[in-house]
Amino acid sequence: MRLRSAALVAALVLSSTAASAQELVVSAAASLTNAFQAAGKAFEQARPGAKITFNFAASGPLLAQIQQGAPVDVFASADQDTMNRAAAANLIAVPTRVDFAANTLVLIVPSTSTQKPTQLADLTGSGFQRISTGTPATVPVGRYTMEAIEKVGLTAALQPRWIYGESVRQVLNYVARGEVDAGFVYRTDALIEADKTRIAMTVPTTTPVTYPIAQIASSKNPALATEFIAFVRSAPGQQILERYGFSKP
Repeated sequence: MRLRSAALVAALVLSSTAASAQELVVSAAASLTNAFQAAGKAFEQARPGAKITFNFAASGPLLAQIQQGAPVDVFASADQDTMNRAAAANLIAVPTRVDFAANTLVLIVPSTSTQKPTQLADLTGSGFQRISTGTPATVPVGRYTMEAIEKVGLTAALQPRWIYGESVRQVLNYVARGEVDAGFVYRTDALIEADKTRIAMTVPTTTPVTYPIAQIASSKNPALATEFIAFVRSAPGQQILERYGFSKP
């Protein structure tokens, strides 16, 4: 009887281990939500038995979660700076780090807006009292925005008008609901709410908007993490990203 019980326990342990070996937790920048959900489904279909669980948020908070010990296997950020900080803290397996996508910063307005800014200087006008972007300290789109604003000398003029969002998707929602007069998001986000927002202009950025991805050093599923990263960079993975507006890095 004891032998049978021991065998049963061993079988359950092995079963549990096998199951967990097929599960992968991916923390990814909010702007990747739709594209990665599609990529995750395609990966699961190509890799029977694998299950991808996504955690989407701004890159800064995701890094903070990883630093606090969140069980994450793969991290994809919307900027190089956040991934650099992850590397400096020895949180990622550096050899696995690669760039897999690129994006573009755009200025959007509500689709019902009568305002048509054609240059950043237009934002100093009376029609743009509330302008949104991500919180610069934690949201990459906010840093890209501030770099662009500083480059054209509008930092002081626009300072009182900012409404900061906790992620690029929150900024998109502010504009889509008409709660702000304009907002800075990625082109891929603007395409999601094409009926409620309008792209007024593409904003040149000092730093290219590129997305790095890497395996977390403490991942319990390094092999599966490597497979997912490879899939994202593969032809099928890149086609999915391009379908959602991303370009190659």
